[in-house]
Amino acid sequence: MKLATLKNQSRDGRLVVVSKDLTIAIPVPDVAATLQEAIDNWEVCKPKLEAYYQKLNARELNHTLDFKQQAIASPLPRAYQWADGSAYVNHVELVRKARGAELPENFWYEPLIYQGGSDTFLGPNDNIPLGNEQWGLDFEAEVAVITTDVPMGVTKQQAQEKICLLMLVNDISLRNLIPAELAKGFGFFQSKPSTTFSPVAVTPDELGEAWDGKRVNLPLSTFYNGKLFGEPNAGVDMTFDFPTLLVHATKSRMLSAGSIIGSGTVSNYDRSKGSSCIAEKRMLEIINQGKANTPFMQPGDSVRIEMLDKQNQSIFGAIDQTVVLIKEHELVC
Repeated sequence: MKLATLKNQSRDGRLVVVSKDLTIAIPVPDVAATLQEAIDNWEVCKPKLEAYYQKLNARELNHTLDFKQQAIASPLPRAYQWADGSAYVNHVELVRKARGAELPENFWYEPLIYQGGSDTFLGPNDNIPLGNEQWGLDFEAEVAVITTDVPMGVTKQQAQEKICLLMLVNDISLRNLIPAELAKGFGFFQSKPSTTFSPVAVTPDELGEAWDGKRVNLPLSTFYNGKLFGEPNAGVDMTFDFPTLLVHATKSRMLSAGSIIGSGTVSNYDRSKGSSCIAEKRMLEIINQGKANTPFMQPGDSVRIEMLDKQNQSIFGAIDQTVVLIKEHELVC
């Protein structure tokens, strides 16, 4: 099943069920007005939404809408929780190697997770606003899960059962603001602006055998200014799978329904697969050539993030964004 949110006058948009081929959609106000409402009542709403999905794919419904990705918000335009992991330790190891630092041993058995801003997310085709060209804007292609209520101290098996939807992510970073923030010892804030998620969120069964209950075993493609930048496999070299991230996140708290947990930048040891962010490519350039040559994103640059199934059909739709410089007088609430 594929679900999306149409933009409207409300903050949380209008829930629609989307056809498997991403061509048509139908609002489902009799089931839930928003995706958050559906997740809050998932056991009741899920079978009703699936019934709509089957009829939609069979073209048995009237009053359907053309699914235009430009008219949609993030599946969850805002969320109660957005926490991003760093599940690909290969990526972390590479970052530290580029600056001559050793990787602490506990990084291999204890996940890193930061709590991101969840009050506003960008739509999958919204421009990326940039306040200063010197901030070092970077994309980060990732996979994320959305959960139902997850109790404190959950087991891995229980955690796996709490995953109700999956999405793609562009976890936008301002690389040149990160060092000063981390040096204060209190984590990210200014260096992590609004995140972007894929046009649709999908139930795990949509992935078929590519979803093993823990990882998505498919390549994640990133195109930078129209050229393939990387296509590492999201299921390969993932040191910490999603149930493990959920266990870590719930050590001292519960997660409310609608919580989003990200994988961190997808990265493979096989460097022929390219990278999922500019920073990783710059690190490899430093290691191999002695200096970084690839600049960070500038106004007018574009990024497209997408995952195809084995029939080369888009699963989540594409995150497709362009960077736009926002001047101080253009900022609005």
